[in-house]
Amino acid sequence: MMASPSLSVALRRSRDYAERAILADLDAVWTALDLSRRWHGRTVLLKPNLISTRGPSYACTHPVFVAALAGWFLEHGARVLLGDSPAFGSAAAVLAKKGISAALRGMPVEVVEFATPRRVALAAGSLRVAEEALGTDLFVGLPKVKAHQQLLVTLAVKNLFGIVTGIDKALLHMRHGSSHGRFAGLILDLLPLLPAQLHLADGIEAMHRSGPLDGDPLALHCLAAATSAPALDSALLAALEVDPQRSPLARLATERGLAGSDAAALHYPLLAPTAFHGAGFLVPERLEPIRFRPTRFLRRWGRTVVSCCLPQKSR
Repeated sequence: MMASPSLSVALRRSRDYAERAILADLDAVWTALDLSRRWHGRTVLLKPNLISTRGPSYACTHPVFVAALAGWFLEHGARVLLGDSPAFGSAAAVLAKKGISAALRGMPVEVVEFATPRRVALAAGSLRVAEEALGTDLFVGLPKVKAHQQLLVTLAVKNLFGIVTGIDKALLHMRHGSSHGRFAGLILDLLPLLPAQLHLADGIEAMHRSGPLDGDPLALHCLAAATSAPALDSALLAALEVDPQRSPLARLATERGLAGSDAAALHYPLLAPTAFHGAGFLVPERLEPIRFRPTRFLRRWGRTVVSCCLPQKSR
């Protein structure tokens, strides 16, 4: 029996960041996932990985990758929003620094800061998440395939942490950072808060060995898409030859029995994960603590306040 569409993952070999090539790749995964529904008049939020203005270009979702997705939805009549809550600084600052604003120039894409908090109750307690991310017809996660010093890898599920607003990110690191498993559980608890989802991972040039800001580039040539974040992560871990039991997020997703957490049970309408074996993707040998030191917390909070208070140029 074929898996349901929500458990299908489209893996596509993507040569480079040439716009024409990426558009062809998108057409292929669209067809494979049967995403030909009408988008006219619907609001779509693109949520890339905009971690910081610092770090190499390959630490964030590539500008052409973001612009290609925005253009596709615009051509199909959607209202397109673009937003995130970066670990450091504002979304507008990171978009400008990383060349994404320039790639979107001339497109009627609305850049939004995740600045409108909605308090929600989770198993680990209440926190504030961005109303901008929750109040759309489709949430499109655009994660970067990267190694991560604290959670081993950052893929589709980890990208969801960006919907947490403002200082709550740092506070959660302080409160729940003593346990990798507890912190992973908090991120997984964000999944049911979101509207309909689509996740497309930029693994054309990945970051490995370390991360999320200081790793090395790796030409992985992979574009991955799914309507389920756990399914996309499971498929990518299999493609990267990373033991899911080493990933706190993947391990907990399996323990909770989340749909999509078993890579062997997924349907692959294009390439199988084995097509990317031998790429040489390396992860950290040991995970670092998640909890911030108090001095680091205060520095980060101060930078966030200053960044939010400074006026931002609108596109």
